[in-house]
Parts: sequence; structure tokens; C-alpha cells
Amino acid sequence: MVNNVLVTGAAGRIGSCLTSGLPAHGHTLRLLDRTPIDHPAFETIRGDITDPAVVERAMKGVSAVVHLAGVPSTGASFEEVLRANIEGTYHVIEAARQAGVERFVYASSNHAAGFTPRQELVPADTPVAPDSHYGVSKAYGEALGRYYADRYGMRVAALRIGTFEERPPGPRALSTWISPGDMVRLVHACLTAPGLTYAEVWGVSANTRCWWDQSAGRALGYHPVDDAEQYAAGMPELDPADPEYAWLGGRVVES
Repeated sequence: MVNNVLVTGAAGRIGSCLTSGLPAHGHTLRLLDRTPIDHPAFETIRGDITDPAVVERAMKGVSAVVHLAGVPSTGASFEEVLRANIEGTYHVIEAARQAGVERFVYASSNHAAGFTPRQELVPADTPVAPDSHYGVSKAYGEALGRYYADRYGMRVAALRIGTFEERPPGPRALSTWISPGDMVRLVHACLTAPGLTYAEVWGVSANTRCWWDQSAGRALGYHPVDDAEQYAAGMPELDPADPEYAWLGGRVVES
């Protein structure tokens, strides 16, 4: 299956990763961001996701949306996340529905369940327990996606993304890291899985120390290949009482 895919927030770190990686899987992209993007192969649109005219234009002719745009900080205030993460996400998914878009891949976060105590193999659909206003906004996006799946039959995947970096930045990330290559594999799986209705999926690599149950991702055809363990040498062990270890959201729960 090849999709014409709108990527919102395409100038960001994950957006840039997907812009580089998804075409190798046969996808054609349209790139939307407030920041100017110059791409030789794909149409680019500069604009804000809270502008209905911009979003309506961006939806024309696409069969899937990967929605990354928004404020990405756990330190953001409610006022900061309200417009982009809450109102913006509504505008994007409603425009997708009106345009007849079939699939919606939503960049959620582990912070939507950040106040969940760490445990072995936490399921991807563990109940929301936000650790910040940012986490609240991501929990809203998950609920909105579920509503559009149930009400309108849209195929929606909510990705509870862990630590997206080129390499794990610290000992916590030995458990929560997702590599750029695995991020591409995850999104591709969500764009093509025939059985997708609504799913919450951990955005994490095949880490030896992973805390998160990856069965939901495997059910969609996501098979990560990278392991943070290759970067573990020289990193300290986390104390089980350290919030970075004790909570899914890490130290954010104490901020």
C-alpha cells in the first residue's frame, strides 16, 4: 500500500526524520509547517494548523495524515498547549474527516501516562495519567482520535513516543529510546496495517531494558530492530527510587 501522506510539523526533528525515511517505503509526502521548508521532491505548505484555510488546502488529495505539529515541551503552560496541541489537533483531524482521509497517525507521548508507576511491560493502552499540561494535551489527542475512529470509522494510531534521539542521551533512555530508523518503521506500519481501527502504540525501539509491552505495535506490523543497549557502556545504573526510573514520565512528575 502506497499513501499520499500529509506530515504536519514536518520541519521538526521527527518530521525531518520521516521526510527522509518514508519515501523509501513508497510514500509520497506533502509537508506542512509554520517554518519554511524547501524540499526538491515534495509539495511544501507554510502555515499554521490553527488556520482552517491552511489545513483544508493541505488535506486535498491525501489519504493519510501524520500529525506531529504542536508544542513539544513538558514545561509548557496550559495556554501554550491549548492553541496548538488541543485546538490545532482538532482542526487537523476534523479537516481530515471532511476531506475523506482514511488514516490518522497521531504523535502522542509517554507523558500522556507519565504518572503511571514503572513496571514490567506496561501495556500500550494503559489508562491516561498525565504528568504535565503537555501530557494532558496528548491525552486529549488520544481521546479525540478514539472518537473519530468510533464515530466516523477513521483508522487512527496514537503513538506514545518515548525518547526520540539519534542515540540514548542517558540511562533512562536505555529503556525508552526510539531510534530514527525505528520511528520510520513504526509510522510506516501504522500507515499500512490492514487491521488498524484505533490503537495506542508505544513509540520505542527493541531495547533490552524496555519497560513497555510492544505487542500492540507488533499487531500492526511494527518490528523494531535497534537496541539502546549498544550505548549502555559507561552509563550509570538508575536507582529504582529515582523518579527517572520510578515513573513512566520520569522526573517530570516532580516538576
